[in-house]
Amino acid sequence: MLNELGKQAYSALRHNRRRSLLTMLGMAWGIATVVLLLAYGSGFERGLMIAFETFGGNFIAIFPGRTSLQAGGSKAGTEVKLSVQDLDYLRTEVPFIKRLSPEVNKQSLVAYGTRSASYDVRGTYASYQKIRHVDVAEGSFFGEQEDFTHSRVAVLGYDVKKKLFSGQNAIGENVRIEGVTYVVVGILKHMISNGDDNMNAMIYVPFSAMSVLKNTYYLDAITIEYEGEHEKVAKAIRDSMAYHHSFNPKDMRAVFVFDTIADLGELHIITMGIKVLLGFIGLLTLGIGGVGLMNIMLVSVTQRTREIGVEKALGAHRWHILFQFLAEALAITFLGGLAGVALAYLVSWAVGSLTL
Repeated sequence: MLNELGKQAYSALRHNRRRSLLTMLGMAWGIATVVLLLAYGSGFERGLMIAFETFGGNFIAIFPGRTSLQAGGSKAGTEVKLSVQDLDYLRTEVPFIKRLSPEVNKQSLVAYGTRSASYDVRGTYASYQKIRHVDVAEGSFFGEQEDFTHSRVAVLGYDVKKKLFSGQNAIGENVRIEGVTYVVVGILKHMISNGDDNMNAMIYVPFSAMSVLKNTYYLDAITIEYEGEHEKVAKAIRDSMAYHHSFNPKDMRAVFVFDTIADLGELHIITMGIKVLLGFIGLLTLGIGGVGLMNIMLVSVTQRTREIGVEKALGAHRWHILFQFLAEALAITFLGGLAGVALAYLVSWAVGSLTL
């Protein structure tokens, strides 16, 4: 019986080729839309996860700000400045800190031979590499010894090396940063950029060697790797900074505590909402294709009224006629679905092969 239904469905589809192909095209488009939108949502989420992974695992960054609440004798709007003293406060007062490093940044003119460009130069401790999971492609990151001895060494970002050296060897070469000579000891691997914090266009030097370029008493940021619960660590950091800088601990604008674990949870909620929305849009498109299939089958039944009457006169049961049209609809849906999945795969492959 199934074999006979299949033959009848195939015969009906061949008899109305144009209508069948257009209906299949509608189903294929609906299926492809659903698959592509869901794939886009998953890819978007994965891309954000990879970007967050470049920050490091248990990672917290502190940035200076301005008070928005009055505390004690200090009025709102007072600038809060991070300093090297805060490093000692955090080490002694905040539990579970594993590593920490200051950050001092300066936009500087960097030159090698006749080539020059402006890049961000960042002074940090050697521990910054492990805190931020910085991967080195060539050479090595500077160590504690270089920082202790004020060694003028530099680690270049991927784009910096590409721009200044054009494929030539950079390890051991001298670059001039604001006229001061630094020896290149390492080249970073290419990394996904995180907004303004583009490691590919960054140059890292020991914190002690940064003092010849900029006053390093006041800090642009403090990066921390910790163990334990991120909420307790973040609260202890804010309480310590509030005490030493005389601002209200509830003032979120006095210092900005960037907690990757907390932000990752919020990011999951946002990406889940985006995926649900994209899936809903895809289902609407697929539903339109389904309505088109329903209308086509209704027209098919209307046009074949005489055929149905002949079949009933020859003893065909009602369910046999019903299954005949269901077989046609399933054939169109199945073939359209296969075409839609194939189309989605081809589009995904084509987009994935593009160099962005």
